[in-house]
This record gives sequence, structure tokens and C-alpha cells, in this order.
Amino acid sequence: MAKKKIAVIGIGKIAIDQHLPVIDKSKEFEVAATVSTRMIGHRDLPVFKTPAELYEALPRIELVAICTPPGIRHAFVREALDAGTHVLMEKPPTPTISELDDLVAYAKKKKRILFQTWHSRYNEAVDAAKKIMKRDGVKSVRIDWRESVRKWHPGQDWVWEPGGFGVFDPGINALSIFTKILPFPVFVDHAKLKFPANRQTPIDAELQFKSAEPHCPELSAGFNWLEESGEVWTLRIETLEGDELKLEKGGTVLRINGAVIIENPSEEYERIYEHFAKLLKKGKSDVSDAPLRLVADAFLLGARENVEEFHW
Repeated sequence: MAKKKIAVIGIGKIAIDQHLPVIDKSKEFEVAATVSTRMIGHRDLPVFKTPAELYEALPRIELVAICTPPGIRHAFVREALDAGTHVLMEKPPTPTISELDDLVAYAKKKKRILFQTWHSRYNEAVDAAKKIMKRDGVKSVRIDWRESVRKWHPGQDWVWEPGGFGVFDPGINALSIFTKILPFPVFVDHAKLKFPANRQTPIDAELQFKSAEPHCPELSAGFNWLEESGEVWTLRIETLEGDELKLEKGGTVLRINGAVIIENPSEEYERIYEHFAKLLKKGKSDVSDAPLRLVADAFLLGARENVEEFHW
């Protein structure tokens, strides 16, 4: 069976590190072209400076993966839907909930598939933790998500601009796991956001959550973007049965009471494209807005603290 041709729009670090190599080894998809303002191509395939040039040159293209910064995502996704393509979106989806709601409605109107990816959800350890928490209840969850912005977004000033998310760009990955595994809805209770004096988005955040559960589980998260000693991507969970679960390394490892139960290599993007193929066969969109809503609420409720300037 012939592979489905997909164009990748936005050739930055995540597209180069994940999307392009994963598509290259996929059984379902193959790269047809790239779109890059810097004219970064892939192998000897066509490269275009704008999506409009892509759609004009390859009018039969039916699939695109949009990996641009979130600030321009709404316009690019609408343009893709108008061109008749199905769309896979990198995270975070859009700077606002209203824009994401519009894209969901517009994709439905155009009868196209829209898939909002949350790559950290696509791990066996995450699925296993979800089942245990549903069965045994939740006493507490503590998220610690720390990494280096200089390593993961080198020189990318857009992350510091309004709509760039700041430390919530990685933090939303933790929230995507959090909102998937919890067996009940959660809400931001209060937040403290630290902003570099010369930047528009936070470099550190501390969040407290609440729920409608009568036993009032303790739920909190800490995000930091200046961790230079190595990534800390951990959720520590205590069940009502008294067991301690730890999701480590971004959700690829599950420990129960200290013992490693699941430890897999990260194949999140492979799973994303496998899921996209299933959605296309079913003719069904898949868009979860829960992680974005928690980020938006953190900005609404967050107390601001100015800290020292950030420089690359």
C-alpha cells in the first residue's frame, strides 16, 4: 500500500529532531515537502517559503504537520483546512483557547481531520499510571518539570514573547500527562509566576490545583527553565491505597514503591503518527484542550514576580 504524503510546515528543532526522522521510518507516511522561511529542506524534496506556495505547487497534498511557533498556528491551520488538507498540530496548539475552539469548529465545517498532539501522553507508563489511579484513587500528585531553555530552545526568542508560553512550553507537557491520568477534573487554585525583568513570559512557575473531590487531594506543580544539571520530568503520585507511583523521564518510566515497573525508550512521536493514521482511517478528529486551559488559568490567576534578566 502506498504511503500517505505529508508536508511539514515549520522546520525548527522539533521538526528536525522528531517529525522528519519519524516520518522517514513510518510505514504509513512519507515526507512530500517542507515549508520553511529559512528554506530548510529535507533530502532532495521540494521546499517552499510559505504554505501558500506549497498548496499552489502541490494542490493534491492532503496532509500537513504544522510545527511552527503557536503564535501563527491559527492562521496556518485555517489556511491548510481551506486548502483541503487534514492537519496534525505540534504542541502547544494556539496562544488562546478561543483560537483553538475556532479551529475545531472550522475543521468540522470543512470535514477535515484535526489532530492536536500531546506527545508526552503517548507512553505505556502513562497509560498504566492512569489505570492504577482510577482503581486506587488519588491522595496527592506533585509535578517537577525542570530543563534548560538554552538546550531545548537555543536562541529562539519567540518563547519569550507574548503568546510564546515561556516555561509553560515544556510545562504543558507535564500538564498533558496530568490531565490524562487523573480520574477527575482539576482546576488552578493559585499560581506564582517568575518573569525575567527583560522578558514577557515566565521562566519559573509554581502552581497549586484544586478539585471537587471530597477528600481534597493535594495537587501541585513546579516548572523551571534554568536547570543545567539535566532534565527533571517527574510526576510523583500517592494513591489512597498508600502506594507511591513515579512517572519519570517525561512519562517513559513508571516506578511503584521504588521498583521499576515499566521502562521504555521514548517513542512518543512514533505513537503520534500511528494515532494520526488511525484517525484518518476513522475520519475522526482528536483535540484535547485541557492542558491549554490549565496554562491559561495559571496566567489569569498567577501572581507575578520580576526576577533577574535572562540572556542567552
